[in-house]
Amino acid sequence: MRAVVQRVNGASVVVDGETVGEIPGRGLCVLVGVTHDDTEEKADRLARKLWGLRILGGDDGGDDGGGDSDATVDHGAAGAAGASGASGAAGENGADGTGPGGGSGGAAGRRSPGSEKSCSDLDAPLMVISQFTLYGDARKGRRPTWNAAAPGEVAEPLVDELVARLRALGARVETGRFGADMQVTLTNDGPFTVMLEV
Repeated sequence: MRAVVQRVNGASVVVDGETVGEIPGRGLCVLVGVTHDDTEEKADRLARKLWGLRILGGDDGGDDGGGDSDATVDHGAAGAAGASGASGAAGENGADGTGPGGGSGGAAGRRSPGSEKSCSDLDAPLMVISQFTLYGDARKGRRPTWNAAAPGEVAEPLVDELVARLRALGARVETGRFGADMQVTLTNDGPFTVMLEV
């Protein structure tokens, strides 16, 4: 399983004009991809990693002094725009503030070491959205291939399992709608984006 994790200050998912999931304040927006050999055990490992991942601000509300960046990405059933949105969110600065053009002035670089908190520390919510395009391969040609992405009948139960495991840990979880044409709107706080793989 593969996840793109964005630290956000608000996120929502709209399907056919209806808001199906929303977190109003700080938390994590997690785009999740599933490949063919993924299992419930991997879903559990990813859930535990997400629940304990220390990338949120502390009790001061997590303002690093950096500007928030608004991002709206379309994660449709066809998914090509979703892949673009995920990579864009990870884009200009590395998660530790040392990515291309980031130097040491990124959000994490301005934070005192050890001051980050996790969703479990702060009871912060997570938005979990299925994103099969995370397993797209565009190394050859101009069109990505999706051979590494698990089919829906494999992926959907594992995404549901991830959500269930998070909730069993005590997390507040909002979701998108599997296979739907979703409009995902979020404010990436930092920006701060990391990739996880289990």
